[in-house]
This record gives sequence, C-alpha cells and structure tokens, in this order.
Amino acid sequence: MNRIYIRITVLAIVGLALPTACNDEFLETPPQGTLTNASFPETPADALSATNAMYETLRVGAYHRGFFPIDDIMSDDARKGSNEGDQEATLVPIDEFTYTTTNEFVASWWRALYVGVRRTNVVIGRVGQVDMDVDLRDRYLGEAHFLRALYYSDLARAYGGVPLIQSSLLETGTLRSTEEETYDLIEGDLRQAIDLLPEKSDYASNDFGRATRGAAKALLARVYLYQNVTDSAALYAEEVIQSQQYSLEPVFEDTFREETEFGQESVFEIGGIGAQGGVAAGAYQYTIGQGVRGIPNRGFGFNRPTPDLINSFETGDPRMQATVIFLGEVIDGIEILGDPATDDEVFDSDGNLLESETYNQKIWVPGNTVFSNQAHNRRLIRYAEVLLIAAEALNAEGNPSQALVYLNQVRERARGGDTSILPDITETGREALLDLILEERRHELALEGHRFWDLVRTGKAPEILGPLGFQSNKHEKLPIPQIERDITEGRLEQNPGCD
Repeated sequence: MNRIYIRITVLAIVGLALPTACNDEFLETPPQGTLTNASFPETPADALSATNAMYETLRVGAYHRGFFPIDDIMSDDARKGSNEGDQEATLVPIDEFTYTTTNEFVASWWRALYVGVRRTNVVIGRVGQVDMDVDLRDRYLGEAHFLRALYYSDLARAYGGVPLIQSSLLETGTLRSTEEETYDLIEGDLRQAIDLLPEKSDYASNDFGRATRGAAKALLARVYLYQNVTDSAALYAEEVIQSQQYSLEPVFEDTFREETEFGQESVFEIGGIGAQGGVAAGAYQYTIGQGVRGIPNRGFGFNRPTPDLINSFETGDPRMQATVIFLGEVIDGIEILGDPATDDEVFDSDGNLLESETYNQKIWVPGNTVFSNQAHNRRLIRYAEVLLIAAEALNAEGNPSQALVYLNQVRERARGGDTSILPDITETGREALLDLILEERRHELALEGHRFWDLVRTGKAPEILGPLGFQSNKHEKLPIPQIERDITEGRLEQNPGCD
C-alpha cells in the first residue's frame, strides 16, 4: 500500500509556528506571502494548511510519551534498555519511580501535547469564519475537535486535571481545571467530532490518516473506560464494531507491516516515511528511541521488553514472537546482532534475570538504517483494542456472554487457525473475567502504551508495580513539570506526593 502522510513545511507566524501544505495530496509547497496571527487563516488554502498542521505533532518524538515511551518503561512490560550509561540520569529514574518534577521527558511530553492543543485551537477558533465549502469546513472542524480531544486525553491520563487552553493565543496564567472538567471538554470535543466527521470509507486514499467518525467513537469509548463509565464505553465501542468499517487482520504479525498501513484494523494511525529531513519531510521520530541498537543500526534500543512480559504469554502464543526481537533472529533477511556495548543479559544480586537484549518488533520496518525505521506507521487505535474495550465494559455491565464474544475474537485471530493454542475463554465470573481481559490486553497491546495505565485505572499497580518502586497516592499521575509551575509562580498546583 502506498504511504500516505501529511508532508509539512514550516511557516513562521508571529507568536505561533504553523506548518503548511498545499492540497489534499499533502504535497510540499513553500510559504506564500506573510501571515500573522490576526489574519491566519483567511482562505480555503490557509484552512487546509492549519488543519494539516495539527497532525504534525503526532510525528514529533516528544508526543509519544516524551520521545521515549516512558509509560511502557514504568510498566512491567519494559525496562529502560539501551546500554547502561545512555540516558542514565533521565530514564533510570523513570524505570525505578525516582523521577522528579524536573525530569526532561515528563516535561517534553507535556509541552508536545500543548503544542498540539494550540494548533487545534487555531482551526476550532478561526476556520469556521473562512468563506469556503461548508462540508469541507465542517470536516476540518471535526478533525480539530478529535485531535484536541486526543491531546487532552493523554494529558488527563498522565497528569490529571490540567489547564484547559481553548485559544490559539499564548496563555501562561491559566490554572488547572479538575480532572472531571478536563474529561468534560474531551467528551464534548469527541461528540462534536462524531457529528462532523465522515466514516473511514468516505475518504479517498490520498486522505488516509485523517480523523474519522469511527476514530472519534473509539477514543470516546477509551475515555469512558478510563473513567469507569462502562455503560458509555460499551455503547461507543459497539457502535464502532457495528459500523462494519473495521475488522481484524487475519494474521497478528501483519497488523504492523507496511502492507497493512491504513488497513482494515486501523482505526487511527500516524503515517511517516523513511527519509532524512525531519518531521517536516514526513519522518517519524517515535521509532528512533526503540529501534535495534548496533547491528543493524535502527535506533537507540530503549524500551526493552522484560523477561516478565515474554514469560507471561501463554504457551505457543504467536504474539510473543511478533512483539519481541531476539538477538540472532533474522527478520526480512536481516540478522539481528545487536549492540556490542550492551550486555546480552543483566541479572540482579540474587541471580535473577532482569533483562536480556531484546527489542520492540512492533515498530520494525525492513531496512538497514535508522531512517528506514522512520517509515513506521504507528497504529494509535486498533480495532483489537476496540473489541477489548467492549469486552471489559460489557463484563462490568453484567453481560459476560457478549464480552466473551469480543474477547474470543481477539484470541481467535491470535492463534491463527492453530486450535492447539489459545483456547476460547469461557469464564463468566466478573472479577475472574476482568483479570483475563486485562491479561489479553497485555499480550495483544504490549509495548503500545497501555499496560501502565491499565494497572493504575484498575487498582492493580501497587501489587504488580510495587516491587519496581511504584508508590500508591504518588505514582498514579506524573508530576506537573516544574518549569510549568515556575511560569505561574507556583500557582499551578502540583499532583499529590510529587513535590
């Protein structure tokens, strides 16, 4: 499948940096003339440029949990990885829950999300006034509401209630809203997006990657699940299922391959190309931190899968091999030799294996250079997640029989026709079935940024992550970055236990 992405050139605007693109095929064009905050956007072409600019944040490394996926590293699924000294001062504290309010990656995630918010505010606040095709204008507004909800949903999940910025103008004095108020804004944005956006099948192929009605419903289902509003989570997840816009890829491993980009399982994904030139040229920084370190040179080798994750898969589960790259493995004709400066195995003082040199296979793209990996398309919302949201929510609502239908669809795909592995689950007890659904989420969605938050929202983090350093009433949320509190002279309230 051809790669579709929003290719961007940067346009300097007074007080705001906005990218521009010339048409729905996302071709590059140099900036035309001089624009200011007061006048931009004022034409249909400006409206398209502002809309495309909103998506740029998705390809910036810091958007993806601080450049390195710090939430995966905080979970029992991954360790810092790389070699011992690399990012020792910044990522070891993430691994061990000793990070502080000045941690670089805690702050960079916050900043990236608010850059995204400000770009969506340009479209929400101004594109409605542009004289242009009404249907297209409404679609742009729908895309903006979806993306603002996406950015705020990460902020709410990671930091709790946050300042709610709804203007494109620079605001430094806005204080924190409550978590409930933050989720109210997210839910309102997603309902507007649902009303304004087309279905995935309504887009031409050159617009693949844009927000859709199904993506808005899926994100709303996720947002409700995180708040334990399970009746609404079930409602919106089942609407996505019944829309017939999505289905599982027949083979789990193929879900993350180039051939299935924007495919049947993709509810919302981020496109990129394997080339030099940075984000503006379509390069995608999410993979740099996690790519194989050494031979082949595909990245820095962080976010290393743990032995605990590897051993937790059921016997014969094909998802383990499709999730983890091992030394000596040959993928697409390329032998994985790894980094000579990295220990192949690391043991604790009692001789227990802490980690081995392994890598995240879900971000693998064929090639021999670090730029090859930047061609990866991150599937931000997959249909498999929607099925598991529906299963968990319906179980909580007292409908285990339908929950099992969706849960077993995921397992059926995972076993790939091999009836000797991954048998259908028949458990109907609410708590026992919840545990099985969470284990299924762990194995289906491993290293995709869900595990830590699943443990927190279900109250299982103290038991499972306590031995790794997690403390109750302290590590459920990340600290508000100190630099942000300094801007408000301390009036931006810190999260409990994080001072």
